[in-house]
Amino acid sequence: MLLLSISANAQNDSIISTPKDSVKVKLKYGLRVGGDISKLVRSFAEKDEYTGFEISADYRIKKRLYIAGEIGTEEKNTVNEVLDITTKGSYLKAGIDYNLYQNWLDMDNMIYSGFRIGASTFSHDLNSFNVYSTNQYWVTQFSSNEKQEFKDLTAFWVEFILGIKAELLNNLYLGLNVQLKMIASETVPDNFGNVYIPGFNKTFDSNGVGVGYSYTLSYRIPLYKKDK
Repeated sequence: MLLLSISANAQNDSIISTPKDSVKVKLKYGLRVGGDISKLVRSFAEKDEYTGFEISADYRIKKRLYIAGEIGTEEKNTVNEVLDITTKGSYLKAGIDYNLYQNWLDMDNMIYSGFRIGASTFSHDLNSFNVYSTNQYWVTQFSSNEKQEFKDLTAFWVEFILGIKAELLNNLYLGLNVQLKMIASETVPDNFGNVYIPGFNKTFDSNGVGVGYSYTLSYRIPLYKKDK
């Protein structure tokens, strides 16, 4: 019995205890603010047809959940065979983003889906228009160059987003997203529809559906960290 006891104690002494992992990874929490690079590039490349500016922001409230929003202004000149119209106004969008990507260790990238409620106030300047007639040969085509203004127009919509954000440097992020938009309500001028709505973009086939995209460069103002 004595030999068995000595043997058991020797075996216990030879077992190496595994230390617990004491490394903790911190998640960054703070306000991330940026701008839409694509609107600035487009304003420079299409300066006679478009000018726009957008500021975006998000704030992490849970490990994968963010409150997010955008605010901006746009001016767009639309010219086709029927209309020459200038639209200008401002917009606000607010909602949430959810990160679908599981980061490794201290990485802080995002592949996310999001939802927004958007609102816009805008005006149209109808510079000229033509009235289309099916009888092109026997009826004189009517046209007008008399400028008309349509003010105090509004639109509301819902928007679904899919995007990515990658951390280039500490707290500096490059992002890309695509947007599917659906009109909830809008003020429509007499005799023609809204061909362009700031923040919503143009509609297709008058069905109240729009699309959009943005390239963003943003910086997170770090406020505090939590254990991952």
